[in-house]
Amino acid sequence: MREWQIKRRERTRQLIELGGLVAKAGLVDLTDDNRAMLYGAFLWVADKLRSDDGAHAAALWRKRGARAFESEAAAAAPLDPPRR
Repeated sequence: MREWQIKRRERTRQLIELGGLVAKAGLVDLTDDNRAMLYGAFLWVADKLRSDDGAHAAALWRKRGARAFESEAAAAAPLDPPRR
């Protein structure tokens, strides 16, 4: 496979995963799949990250996202079988 094909597949996978996060957060339903609203929200987040308190916002969002991933993983984990 050619290098450009590999890079294209990697980019496609990244975009699919990012779209999955948008859906996972419930943003598609909350915005009634309004692409302009979603784009506006993403622009607002980008502006926030570029602001003076961007590092603080990034740290808060990173922690919240990590906790959500951990919580979902714990909820999906199979229960331990009973000990005999």
